[in-house]
Amino acid sequence: MADNIAQHFRPSEQTFIAQGEDFIRQALDEYRAVLTDFLNPRQIHILTTIVNRQTELKFKTFGGYEGAESQRMLIFPSYYEATLADFDMTLLEVNYPTKFAELHHSTILGALIHSGIERSSIGDILADDTGRWQIILTNPIARFVMSEVDHIGKNKVRFIDTPFEQVIATTEDWETSSLTVSSLRLDTIVANGYNISRTHAKELVERGAVRVNWTDIDRPDFMLAVNDLISVRKFGRLKLMAENGLTKKDKWRVEMAVIKK
Repeated sequence: MADNIAQHFRPSEQTFIAQGEDFIRQALDEYRAVLTDFLNPRQIHILTTIVNRQTELKFKTFGGYEGAESQRMLIFPSYYEATLADFDMTLLEVNYPTKFAELHHSTILGALIHSGIERSSIGDILADDTGRWQIILTNPIARFVMSEVDHIGKNKVRFIDTPFEQVIATTEDWETSSLTVSSLRLDTIVANGYNISRTHAKELVERGAVRVNWTDIDRPDFMLAVNDLISVRKFGRLKLMAENGLTKKDKWRVEMAVIKK
């Protein structure tokens, strides 16, 4: 099955496809639910495509709250009744001196990675306009963070296990639009998404200011696909939501969602 489905995805995604096939074999052979780490939207799209080919399996995704960007997927036999507890995740609130310190998404993520935590064990990092910060983690990593991590940058912090009912409500406003673009190149999509010149977009990519699905990409000609998540430093984020074929002038019809800083 992997050979048949692999042709629809990038060569760089073949390792993840093979991992997805392993998840499916586990669920089928061992008659049990199999839980992934946190996945980005593109990985969820790939794994959904693979699992949907199996009539004996179902799946659910959850990231701690509705609309979470990073989510875990539970793959299970059709008779299994999945619950939220199956997703094995914890919400931690960051306690720090808000009057004297300021935290940022990048410094929080950097502190966790520097502590030896894999990115795939970290879900969304949430904030509100009062300076509150929360992190969603796998349960084992949450226990590690509460016992071993006591600083973010120069700031002393404490992590508090918090019920998911108290998760910070996201206020991100994704602006969706349908447009035509000359190609699905990374620099072209960034230029169109943020209404900047292709030259400027190319420079942003080449100097390392752009990430695709949490990975630094410095090639302007990198070809994007549906459900790719693009982060552009100091500009915001965008998602390629749909690709609707070519116009008579060989331009791509696409749908994208954009958050601007």
